[in-house]
Amino acid sequence: MKKLLLAGGAGFIGSHLVDRLLKRNDLDVLVVVDSLWTGRAENIDHIRDQRLVLVRSEVEHFKSDFQFDEIFHLASPASPPVYMREPERTVSANLIGAMRLLKLLKKGGRICFASSSEVYGNPLVNPLPETYRGSVDCTGPRSSYDEGKRCTEALLLESNRVRGVDVRVARIFNVYGPRTRADDGRAVSNFIANALAGKPIVVHGDGLQTRSWGYVDDIVDGLERLFWLENFNHVGAVNVGNDREISVLEIAQYVAGLIPGTTIVHDEPAPQDPTNRRPDLTLCRRILPGWSCKVPYEEGIVRTLRWFEANGGIAEMTATHAI
Repeated sequence: MKKLLLAGGAGFIGSHLVDRLLKRNDLDVLVVVDSLWTGRAENIDHIRDQRLVLVRSEVEHFKSDFQFDEIFHLASPASPPVYMREPERTVSANLIGAMRLLKLLKKGGRICFASSSEVYGNPLVNPLPETYRGSVDCTGPRSSYDEGKRCTEALLLESNRVRGVDVRVARIFNVYGPRTRADDGRAVSNFIANALAGKPIVVHGDGLQTRSWGYVDDIVDGLERLFWLENFNHVGAVNVGNDREISVLEIAQYVAGLIPGTTIVHDEPAPQDPTNRRPDLTLCRRILPGWSCKVPYEEGIVRTLRWFEANGGIAEMTATHAI
C-alpha cells in the first residue's frame, strides 16, 4: 500500500485529482498539503474517505515523518491577478516547493509536476510542440509564473538525469469547469460570474486572441493516465490540453447568449497576453493512445454555469477582468 502526497489538492484541478486518487485501491494514505492561498477547503469538503489527510501549510514549509511513494506538485496559483500581485510567493511555491517535495520522496518513488502552457510565452509557432523553446519575457509581469514553471521543470528533469528520479511533467493548457474561483482572473469563470451578477462581460483587447479550452474532467483524465495509470519510457514534458482553438470573444459571446441581458465590453489588452495558445498533441497521443478532450466548450460551459448557479459562485467574485 502506498503513501501519496498532493500539494495544492484543495485547488481547482488539484481537488479533481484528489477525487481520482481516492479511487485507487493501492492507497494507504493521501496527504493533501494546501495553504488555501487560492485553494478552497470547500473543494474537498464532500470527501468522507478516512485515507485523506488535509494539512494547511505552504508547500515549502511542509514537514512529515513519512517518505512518499508518489508526490504530485500542483501547489501554485494559476490566476494571473494573483501571481502578478505576489511574484516572489509564486516562484517559491513552484521551485522551492519542488525542492522540498524531492526531499520527501521515497527512493524509487515518482514525482509528478503540473507545469503550464505558459512556459511557451507568447508563441511564434502554432500548434506548440514540446520541443518549442518558447518566447518568454523573463522580466515581464507574467514572468514569475512562466519562469517559475520553466525553472521547476528544469530542476525536476535534471534530478532525473543526475539521480535517476522518476519524473512526469504535464504542460497543461487552458482549463475551465466546476470548482474554479469566480475571482481568479480566468476567462470562463469570470465571464460566467459577471453575467450571473448582472455585470458586463469584460474582454481584454479585441478578444481575437485564441485559447484551447479544456474541460476539467477531460484534462484530469489525461493527468490520471500520464501520472500513474500508463507505463512508458518517455522522459520530459508532455502537452495536455484541447487542440480545438477558439477565440476569447467567441467564448464571451457564447456565455452572453446563455444569460439573457448580458452585455460585452472591451477593455485595454492584458499585459503580454499571448495571441494564441494551441497544443501539438502528437506526443501525448502516442503516450496516451485514445485520450482527447471530448467535451465541446459549448457543453462544458453549460456544465460550469450550472455549477456556479448551484454553488453561489457570485458571492466570492471580487474581480471583473479576465485574462
